[in-house]
This record gives sequence, C-alpha cells and structure tokens, in this order.
Amino acid sequence: MSTRPTVIVLANEKGGTGKSTVAVHLAVALAAEGKRVRLLDLDQRQRTSARYIENRMAHARRHGLSLAMPEAAVVEAGADPAAAVAEGGADILVFDTPGRDSEEGRRALALADTLVTPINDSFVDFDLIGRVNPETFRVERPSFYAETVWKARQARARADGTTVDWVVLRNRLSTLEARNRRRVGNALLELAPRVGFRVVPGLAERVIYRELFPSGLTLLDLTHLGEPSMSHVAARAELRELLAALFPAETRRAAC
Repeated sequence: MSTRPTVIVLANEKGGTGKSTVAVHLAVALAAEGKRVRLLDLDQRQRTSARYIENRMAHARRHGLSLAMPEAAVVEAGADPAAAVAEGGADILVFDTPGRDSEEGRRALALADTLVTPINDSFVDFDLIGRVNPETFRVERPSFYAETVWKARQARARADGTTVDWVVLRNRLSTLEARNRRRVGNALLELAPRVGFRVVPGLAERVIYRELFPSGLTLLDLTHLGEPSMSHVAARAELRELLAALFPAETRRAAC
C-alpha cells in the first residue's frame, strides 16, 4: 500500500517574491537528505523552477558532478495537481505555483500539508493577505488571498480532516527601510493569529540568487562555486535557518 507523499506548496498570487528560488532550494535541500523529491512547476509559461533544474542537470553533466537532484516537471494547463499526489514514487512533492490566480494553483492549495507564502517586506505585498489602517498601520481585516487560503483549508479538512500548516515567509529582506520593516513585521504578527499562519524569516536580497540560475547551482553547492565569499557563506546560513524554521529535523525525518 503506497503512502501519500508530503505536499509542500509555494504560493502567492503576486510575482517577484522569490517563490521559485525558495522552491528550488527547498527541493534540493530535501533531496540532499536522501528523500525522493518531485518539484512540480504549475507556471506553464515561465517554467522557472523546471528550467532551474534543467540547468542543474546540464551543469552536472558538463562538469561530471554528483549533485543532489530532485525530479522536476511542468504540470500542463488543465491538469489536476491531485494526479501527481496519487501517482506515487516520491516522498515529497513541492509545487511551485504561478504568481497569479490560476485554477491549478487553487487546486494545489487544497492538497498542501505545508503552504509557504513568500512576501517582500512591503505593504504592497502585505495587502495580499491583510488591509492596514493608513494612519496607524494596524490591521483592519484579512484580504482576498487569506480568504482563498481559508477556503482551501476548509476543503482539505472536509476531504481528510488534515490541518494545513500555513507559513508566511518574509523574503528578499533588505537592510534598508528599517522603520517600514518593523511596521510590516508588526502587522504580520497581528494578523497571524487571526487567520492562522506562522511567520518565518526568509532570504535576504542578494545578487547571488540571480547569478546561480544559469548553472542551476544552489547555496547548498558552495564547494562547486569556486572561492565562496563571506556573502555566500552568510546566505547559506540564512537558508539553513529557513529550512530549520519551516521543517524541524524530526518533521523532515518523518516525511521519509
């Protein structure tokens, strides 16, 4: 009898939040732990996650490297993501959804064991999940995406009684605009218990993430990056902290 794979969904209806970067790094990290990981790209047009893994495979062949390698595929338009769950053959499925509303993305939400929503430290991004008072910056009410997630969680609870762990990831953090960062952070902490998510610090805004895509390497592959800089080492430490916050070691072991 096959066991249902653990399903991790990266979702945000706004683009530019570093969602695909997190999805790839997460999939590679879990594959490096010996898990059978399938990374499923639901953005049939951009295919960023799938292309990243293609680049990784090509780089490994060119240089004779043995790299942790998740399987990657594009879920074609109109296909039901639930079919990938039923298919088996993987311990963990990582869905990277489009940065827009889509039928496939909404279906993936209802499959999630863990839902990860990266947002930039900006009230433009925060507006996706909550509305704030323009004078006090206090949260007035949840926004449309929080309602979408709520409906998906209800559907999952009706289907098998499972609770979805929703994680809002403060991603692409900048060292500037400290006051704005505090305001966004306070608003997230105020909204979190109202709609049921937990807040996790993500990855800083670094050039290295944009530089890695052509080779398909990740920050877990520092030994293959030549002379790593202090920035590279710091970025890898951030990634490890992110993974530990998202999935404690005992949770990752249980997924095997």
